[in-house]
This record gives sequence, C-alpha cells and structure tokens, in this order.
Amino acid sequence: MRIARFSSGDDVGFGLVDTDVDSGEEYVSRLSGHPLLGRIQLTGERAKLDDVRLLSPVLPSKVICIGKNYAEHVAEMADTTGPATEEPVVFLKPSTSVVGPNDPVFHPKISERVDYEGELALVVGRLGREVPPERAGELIFGYTCANDVTARDLQRKDKQWTRAKGFDSFCPLGPWIETGLTLEEASDLRITTSVDGEVRQDDRTSSLIHPLAELVSYVSSFMTLVPGDVILTGTPAGVGPVRPGQRVTVAIERIGELANTVTTRED
Repeated sequence: MRIARFSSGDDVGFGLVDTDVDSGEEYVSRLSGHPLLGRIQLTGERAKLDDVRLLSPVLPSKVICIGKNYAEHVAEMADTTGPATEEPVVFLKPSTSVVGPNDPVFHPKISERVDYEGELALVVGRLGREVPPERAGELIFGYTCANDVTARDLQRKDKQWTRAKGFDSFCPLGPWIETGLTLEEASDLRITTSVDGEVRQDDRTSSLIHPLAELVSYVSSFMTLVPGDVILTGTPAGVGPVRPGQRVTVAIERIGELANTVTTRED
C-alpha cells in the first residue's frame, strides 16, 4: 500500500493512493485514524491525487541519519568526512527540518554551497530497542524517499554535521510511505537523484556498506525507536551543489518520486 498524508482545503489526513484501472488516474482515498498508532479504515471519501496537496508522509519525533554508507560516496567525500568506518556513522536531523513533496528547500544566506543527497528512508512502525538484525523487518512500517540536504561549506567548517544538516527544510520526505515491500526487496532498489532532469546520482540500495537490517539493529542498540521515527540510510556517490531555482528529484523504484525546488527565504 501507498499511504500518503495530505491536505485538502483546511483538512489534513491520511489516505491510500491507488490508480484507477480504467482511466489510469491516481486517487487518494481518505482513512480514519492514524496508520502508525492504531486501526485505520476507509471513510468512503476519494479525490484525485492532483487535487490534493501531498505533505510529508510522517512527522517524526526524530530523524536518524546514516553517513558514509556507499563506498563510492565515501571516496568522493574523503576530504570532508574522512575514510569509511567499521561501524555506521549516525547523526540526527531535527524534526523542524522535515518538509514534504513540492515544498521549497531554503538555501541559507550564510552558506555558499548547499548539496542534495538522495536516500532511501525507513519509517519505523513499532517500539523497539536492542533489536537483532533478523527481527529488524518487524519494526519497519514502510519506505519513502528522502533528501538529506547539506550545507557543505558549513559541514567542513564546523567539523561536525548538526548545523550543516539541520536547517529548516533540509529533510524533504515523500511522496508517501510504501508498505508493500519486504526488507529483502527494499535492499535492492534503484535510487536516482536528478537536478532539473539531469541524473546526478544513480545506484542501488544493494550497494549499502551497512545493510538495512544491520542499520535498524545498530541504531536500536543505543536509542529506543518509536513509531514514526525515520531512518535515512545513506546517499550514493554523485552529490553536488544546487542553486536557487533548481529542482531536485529523488526517485526510488517501486516507491515513487520526491521533488523539491531550491529557493531563498523571503524575510
């Protein structure tokens, strides 16, 4: 299932996204309840997907990010982040950095270089701590696309990553949560990132240094995972800068596309 969070008029809710077999048009069918917190059911309300605004599919209590998890990306960033490490590199993004599909990504005035980083994101669906890798799939509610936007010059200047990755709008998520993939299927998906239609990143999640089950287990070994938490799994090689006016699209097969335009904030 594709579960979206959307707004229509003044109403915000969750819905199932599907395609009409006759017309080929996409629709969203409203759900009652919260898909991560309890029972849900269809309300009978249905709208064309083009007639609603898709929001970030989840409002996470925390966004847990994995760095340096594709070998070629480690090599291209060696001067900034150093060599690969034996254990996963973990950092956090604040919940205030999360935005949804088509929301603007704001280029901070204090940064001279803002980079895109397309990633597969896991959405946690159950409470978990010290979860063994063989049970990691039980915690995963579904998958979505993410862009770990980074002020690269500030990352180099600060020698740590909090400010560079924590600006408002620096964590686009969407377009929805795909719940119909097994952990094995999600472990071999093509992921691309394009800027104004030009592909800049192109790899598969099978290239991850630390695979998905290991990441869930590792993170849960030192922090409790709660429903709605999001884990960004790392970005492939090909990261680079974007300017205001450019549009970044992260596409993951069997999940969807997440597109956002970079802009400057009006004071």
